[in-house]
Amino acid sequence: MDGYPNIHHLTASQVLAPIQLSKGINPIAEVKVARVARRPAILIRSSPWKAGSVETPWHDEFDLVNGRVTYFGDHRVDHTVPVGETQGNKVLRKAWASHRATTVQERTMAAPLLVFATVTRNKTPKGYVKFCGLAVIEGVEEVEQKDKGRLFPNFRYELALLDLSAENDLLNWSWIEARGDHRLSMAETLEHAPRSWRRWVEGGRAVLPGIRQRPLHLEESDVGPRSVSRSADEDTLFSPVSQSRRQDVSSVEHDNQQPALTAGLLMERLRNLRVHRRDGRISRHKPLALMWAIARNARGESRLAPWTQFRDEVGKLLIEFGRSHSSPTPEYPFWHLRTSGLWDVAGLSAEQASKISASILDRSKPQAGFTRQADRLLRDPFVRSQAIAVLRETYFAEFAQHELMEQLGLAGYENASGIEALAEEQGQQGPAPRRVTSASRIVRDVGLANKIKEMYSDHCQVCGTQLAKRFGTYSEAAHIRGLGQPHNGPDELANLLVLCPNHHVQFDTLAIYIDPDGIVRSTADGSHQGVLHRLPMHHIGEAHLRYHRALCGRDVPDQEALVSEPSPGTARRGEE
Repeated sequence: MDGYPNIHHLTASQVLAPIQLSKGINPIAEVKVARVARRPAILIRSSPWKAGSVETPWHDEFDLVNGRVTYFGDHRVDHTVPVGETQGNKVLRKAWASHRATTVQERTMAAPLLVFATVTRNKTPKGYVKFCGLAVIEGVEEVEQKDKGRLFPNFRYELALLDLSAENDLLNWSWIEARGDHRLSMAETLEHAPRSWRRWVEGGRAVLPGIRQRPLHLEESDVGPRSVSRSADEDTLFSPVSQSRRQDVSSVEHDNQQPALTAGLLMERLRNLRVHRRDGRISRHKPLALMWAIARNARGESRLAPWTQFRDEVGKLLIEFGRSHSSPTPEYPFWHLRTSGLWDVAGLSAEQASKISASILDRSKPQAGFTRQADRLLRDPFVRSQAIAVLRETYFAEFAQHELMEQLGLAGYENASGIEALAEEQGQQGPAPRRVTSASRIVRDVGLANKIKEMYSDHCQVCGTQLAKRFGTYSEAAHIRGLGQPHNGPDELANLLVLCPNHHVQFDTLAIYIDPDGIVRSTADGSHQGVLHRLPMHHIGEAHLRYHRALCGRDVPDQEALVSEPSPGTARRGEE
């Protein structure tokens, strides 16, 4: 149509009713399969030319380089129904329940999301769409937005775009038709699905980092992360933020000027912060502030934090965990972390930014936090685990970190098993102070552990040791991705290893890891510790091994090159 592919022609079907792209969230009607409702797909459309308008007051964000889309629901300021009851939000929240499912059976029923964006053709912003990718919902957050001077609630959806390179960046519509055919079972429909979707159904959230979309071969030259808003005369999907949208001189949002941030580049910048040195010892101001910000990210809090909160909470960390000779001056990392390329400060005028002090920050009440790109990357549990490990190893290796990690709420990242939820209850009197606690205990499948130990006849998969008992032999079943928080790994054979007690302790405390070639290495120096023994009938989930490597800080591409780089550089006095 006018020389461009027509979405309605391409999706014409004798099975499905004509698809709709008239709204932002367009579900295809469900079909009943063995008394269970199955939705063929949900079509998501972002309309850049409407962004910031009364109809669409939000700004969706597309980060095709890193396979992520931030998409806002359809609640508006004038809606009187609850935020989750608008048609679009209702559909997406139902899809979210199956997208976060922990079983293959539930994920098999999940509705795929097909993401489109309207593009301008022949100076016309209406009617033309471009396919941006196949997605699953990675996270949902209720947010507060503002329109017409009034606040209103809405949902923000984090979408993970899946890799379609095996299909030459094309989606075969016969798969969606098959999902809409009530005569076909789920197993039959999966035969038509893209490879990345089948892998996601099998492995769930754990495999997402390995199947994220690489950059599509789009006609537009600019595919970096952009806030999707533009003028009607522009013929590109993603355009830089105009100067009129910049709040102030010191709002240092680098996303639109710098190259796309990757996980590898993120880790490199964390390892090479410009930090102040004295007597050969580096200041912990910036690393502590970054650990605090990562903890906020892990809890799902907003990207930017107000200065007053930063001052109080990071200031306390600097007193407790900073160098003895360093002054607790939170204003320095609040402002000077901008040099890392990972940090934004908003709410300061040019005059205020020229002479930063605690009193100026107290009066102006600015905000600071990770850049949008860094924040999006750190929402991925693999990347977040890796970042925590990099900071701990680079800046805190010489002192006991347990108290710091506990205070930040990151204690679960100290080992591969994680921690179990614990709720304190009323204290009791007695000869010694004591309290009663209740814990949410993980129910482990003992039969599964016995099965894998029998499979290997109690031989350690690292060293081959079979420990003799008075009667019989002994080994331990170790979860690769721990069942405790924040790992929340699955209790399945693909997530289990058989280890002797020594190697179980080393594996759990992150002293050893398994590289992509199956070599067991020391985390401290990368030295060869053995080769992981695998039986043909024991399928080990590569995504679980990668997650463990991330906890060890050993999952970034070209990691050896990063490790061999010089120690953190010296900053000019006053920049810390």
